[in-house]
Formats: sequence, structure tokens, C-alpha cells
Amino acid sequence: MLLAVVLALALSSGLKAHAADYDVAAHTDPINLTPEVRAAEGRFYDMDYDGALRQFEAIMKAHPNDPMAIDYVQKTLIIRELYRQDLMDTTYYAHDSFLTSKRRVDIPQATRDRIEALTDQAIALCDSEIKANPTDKNAYFARGYARGMHAVLITLADHSFVAAARQGLASRNDSEQALKIDPNYADAKMAIGIQEFAVASLPRFLRFMVGIAGIGGNKQRGLELLREAAADGVVTPVEAKTALALFLRHDSKYSEAIQVERELVAEYPHNYLFHLELANLTKDIGNGPAAIALYKVVIANGHRSGYFVEPRLHMAYFGLADTERGQNQLQEAAQDYLNAAAQPGCTEWIRRRAQLNAGEVLDLLHDRAAAVRQYELASAGGEDQSQADAARRYLKTPYTGK
Repeated sequence: MLLAVVLALALSSGLKAHAADYDVAAHTDPINLTPEVRAAEGRFYDMDYDGALRQFEAIMKAHPNDPMAIDYVQKTLIIRELYRQDLMDTTYYAHDSFLTSKRRVDIPQATRDRIEALTDQAIALCDSEIKANPTDKNAYFARGYARGMHAVLITLADHSFVAAARQGLASRNDSEQALKIDPNYADAKMAIGIQEFAVASLPRFLRFMVGIAGIGGNKQRGLELLREAAADGVVTPVEAKTALALFLRHDSKYSEAIQVERELVAEYPHNYLFHLELANLTKDIGNGPAAIALYKVVIANGHRSGYFVEPRLHMAYFGLADTERGQNQLQEAAQDYLNAAAQPGCTEWIRRRAQLNAGEVLDLLHDRAAAVRQYELASAGGEDQSQADAARRYLKTPYTGK
């Protein structure tokens, strides 16, 4: 009877159906299979972060001593904030340049304080549970999950690479412990897979700088663990697929990355970021015309009432402009860079990048006056000065590149 209920939940919630002799409930915290959590997860992956947060907070209130209930609230707050800060643009992470970015990210202090409190609360609960029962695999996983999400925040928002590396290693250790207790605990494979790939991708000097010298990684093992978490996990399938697609993109394995992203788009057709990433990957594989068509569909759907929740269309306009530029459609590229900069809610970081790029294209179109105006905007005072040096250089000498 229990297996039938679990499989019904799996089919109705998008979870994978397993072989008849595989008891999903034996390899996860029971809370993860409740209808309330599955419904909230659905809203989360439709990017209705406010709606998901309300549901997860209600779950946490009903289960105050379950660290996974706390983890869901923590995750939603972190991802919502990263999205609002334009830190969910995967183009930023497809290469290693983000490691040296000068960008400042100002997270509201109240949000920061709550995330820190939830992280500490979840870890403390898990510590207590593990002390009482050293073979509590759910507690190990929940603690690793909280640490992993916190590592995501401090990596992307703070560039605190040393602290993040330590948190990531602690998350991996917790996940490895969960797998020692239960080798079929598929969700625990995600954190290990992410670190295996990420560590193997870091130059040796960077491993030394962030304090993980001597710790190795294996890209292929990392990808395989992510595939297993995506196929068999309860909590992590979507996140594992997202990480898998990003890592495949990082290593220029675009065809497989596109396949993974298409699965995500099919599963969550109203997730703006999944559609955007499919367009990004199509651009990266070298199919400019198809990428332009996809970006235009994303933008058109973004203007349809209710199709996406709070789509940050400047990201799509920027990707479209980059692709048009690559196809030598310079007039269109200049306009779409300007469209990106003009979008409501566009962060200063992306606005300055769009203005700089618009100036470059306008210079190529020999519209010097319009180019100068964009360079002036890109080099103006403000918190984000990452584009300022280039803009000031082109104020003196017109851009002549491509």
C-alpha cells in the first residue's frame, strides 16, 4: 500500500517512477514525499518563489523540528534573491571569468539575516539528531543540503571562495556519510558530483588559494553522479539536471547539455530560466539563427500575461543582442542591447554591460554620437564600475573590433 502511494505521488509530482521492487520512501526523509512539499516544489520550479515560500513556510511551521522543512525555506530565499540580483544567468558561470569579477552584490540585510538564521537552525537540528543517532542518513543529507545551499550564496553573491570551499567540502562529507549508511540515497550524490566536477575544473593555483590544495576531483565521475541524482533522486533531480547542463556547457559538450535542458523545459514549460538557457546553449553550439528564434520566443512569451512569473527580460534581450552581433546583424544588436538596458528591474551590472556593448556596436555602425552617449552611461558613477575602464577607453578612441 505504501509503495502504491509513493509511486502515485511520484507520477503526479514529476518524480521518476522506479522499478517495482524499489521503495522510494526507504531512501529519503518522509517529508519529501508529502503532497504539500511536492506542490510547493512545483511552484518553486515554475519560479513562483513568493508562492513557494508561503507554502514552504507553512510546512516548516507544521514540522518545526524537521531540518528538511527548514532547508526548503532556506533554498527558496537564496534562489529568489540570486534571481533578483541577476545571478542566475548561467552565461556568467559557463567560463571561469566570474572568479575574478569585481561585481558587488548588495543583499538586503533582513534577507541575509534570515538565511543565516535558517542555515544555523537546520545545522543545529541535524547535529542534535546525529548525536542521538549516528546512522541518521536523513540528518546527514539535510545538513549537507543546508551547507551546500549556503555555499552557493556566499560563492555567487559574496565571492567568499575560501568559506564557500569549506562549506562545499563539509556538504560533500555529509553526503558521503549518508551514502555510506544507505548506498541508494540518490539525492546525496548531487553534492559529491558537483564538487568532483568543480574541483577538477579549478586550476591548481586556485585550489591552493581557496584552501583545498591536495583535494582532487574527477569530471567524469562528477557528471555520472549528477546523472544518477537526476534519475533517482527525490529532492535533487531538477537541481542535478541544472548543474549537469551547466557543467556540460562549461566543457563545450553542447549537444548533451541541450538534451538535458530540453527535458527541463518539457517538465517545467513556464520556467523562464530553462527556456533562456536553451537559447543560450543553442547560441553556444553555433546555431545563431535558431538561437535568435528561441530568444524571440522567450521574449514574446515574457510579454504574455501570466506565462512566466516575473521574467527578467533584460537577460533574454542581452543574449539575443549577443547572438545578433555574432551574426553581423549589427543594427538589430544595437537595438536589443538598448532594450536590455531599458528593462524595468534590470540590475546596474547588466545595464552597464548592455550600454558598453551597445556603444561598441554603434561605433561599428559609425554612429559615433550615439556610441559616445552609451559609453558615458556605462562609465558614470555608481556601485558597479566593472565596465567603466573599457567605456572610458572607447570615449577617447572609437571601438574597432567585432
